[in-house]
Amino acid sequence: MTTVNDATAGARAPGASRTFWELVEARAALTPDRPVLLQGDRSLTFGELRERAERTAAGLYGMGVRAGTVVAWQLPTRLETAVLSFALTRLGAVQTPLIPFYRDREVRFALRESGAAFCAVPGVWRGFDHTAMAERIAAELPDPPHVFEAYDVLPDGDPAILPPPPEPSLGEEVRWIYWTSGTTSDPKGVLHTDRSLIAAGSCLAHALRLSPDDVGSMAFPYAHVAGPDYTVTLLLYGFPAVMFEHFALPDALAEYRRHGVTVAGGSTAFYAMFLAEQRKAPDRPLIPSLRLLAGGGAPKPPELYHAVVREMGVRLTHGYGMTEVPMITMGRPDDTAEHLALTEGRPPAGMEIRITDEHGVPLPYGAEGEVRLRGEAVCRGYLDPEATAAAFDAEGFLITGDLGRLRESGHLTLTGRLKDIIIRKGENISAKEIEDLLHTHPAVADAAVIGLPDPERGERVCAVIEQPPGAPVLTLEAVAAHLRAAGLSVHKVPERLELLDALPRNETLRKVLKYRLRERFGG
Repeated sequence: MTTVNDATAGARAPGASRTFWELVEARAALTPDRPVLLQGDRSLTFGELRERAERTAAGLYGMGVRAGTVVAWQLPTRLETAVLSFALTRLGAVQTPLIPFYRDREVRFALRESGAAFCAVPGVWRGFDHTAMAERIAAELPDPPHVFEAYDVLPDGDPAILPPPPEPSLGEEVRWIYWTSGTTSDPKGVLHTDRSLIAAGSCLAHALRLSPDDVGSMAFPYAHVAGPDYTVTLLLYGFPAVMFEHFALPDALAEYRRHGVTVAGGSTAFYAMFLAEQRKAPDRPLIPSLRLLAGGGAPKPPELYHAVVREMGVRLTHGYGMTEVPMITMGRPDDTAEHLALTEGRPPAGMEIRITDEHGVPLPYGAEGEVRLRGEAVCRGYLDPEATAAAFDAEGFLITGDLGRLRESGHLTLTGRLKDIIIRKGENISAKEIEDLLHTHPAVADAAVIGLPDPERGERVCAVIEQPPGAPVLTLEAVAAHLRAAGLSVHKVPERLELLDALPRNETLRKVLKYRLRERFGG
């Protein structure tokens, strides 16, 4: 088997690559006939990925796409989407992926702010006409992008017309614009280079100890920043992944079993979904080939870690990332159970983590403070220069707004976000501390704790709980008793309880949207 360190037949090793296209060419030269992407009855080898991407690049070139041309694409997780994305890297275009569930507001903002000259859409997808939306928005813009469909038929041409691949220049040119969620304000365009995304993907691949014998999975939108992040792992280690155009359990289980998936996950919500399915048939493995669940996107409750390991019989490694820095830390399979349960893992070489007070002064190991980051995987800023200036401190560290503690071993524990700190009668209360304890109650499937305005106390603590099917209905008194028995200080115990059939989540990594809960219950 050929791994990242092999360089047989004079081929350049993938690990030495500085751009995505170099990575594709290096892997295709090493293992051209091994599969890279699997979807239903279809598959694509590394060699076919290179060849199809070059033909699509030639088709795009014939349409007028050149190095530096901004191309937006709003496409589902499909083989064709990956081919189109790599075709754009072959040309040196700047691509701005858009989550397929975005609608007029987000798409209009992204097309206008990025100055996209082209926009690829899937046509009618899952009952929604993306072509009509994109053309309607384009007609409103002073420099309308050319809208074209790229669901199952891609632009095609003779690669002989292509100019040489752009000079790598150490991969430092901005080639990617990703978008923050923009839940309460306009989204921000996050600027990435090939080098920053490759650095993030390398961290993930090396931390998970992946091998060519693994089979991965993409249950998240390929348009999410996790798309290239995960694809880097495939190219570095030469193993395939199963793509899900629409992920839902239990429907997706047949594909996991069919292809022998060994590594699955996505985020905390995905762990919980797999665990819920396992509990329907606790006496047999949910996915017999599965050895590892891995992901990030949101902090995981320690109880969820222990339940997955105990009931599913697999390892679980969790990481920390964001659109601005796709991979910051990652748990490793050989970490201790304590580290895997209570931390988000360690950073790779080249990632600096600094814990600071509110003034940016560094704090010692073990102290809680704001997480700041500097390293190769950090974005180059935002489209808006003012947003960039506000996001970085004087020493070039990205100010995340997350709170955490750093151990001397390098392991990071996230304790919440600054905006998730509830101030009740002048006392700071961590929402995450309460959420972790709520997850230990058997009648709690998921929980979100928010602060609601209170004229006397400043804020009051509200627990919003999603219960598992068939669980007895929880009361505020029962929740309070459970938390007090778990050792929670009296002043942190929730004063209000709300029960929902399902917590509101985004469509990417299934993060809970707390702003919606504040809007709903804060009146």
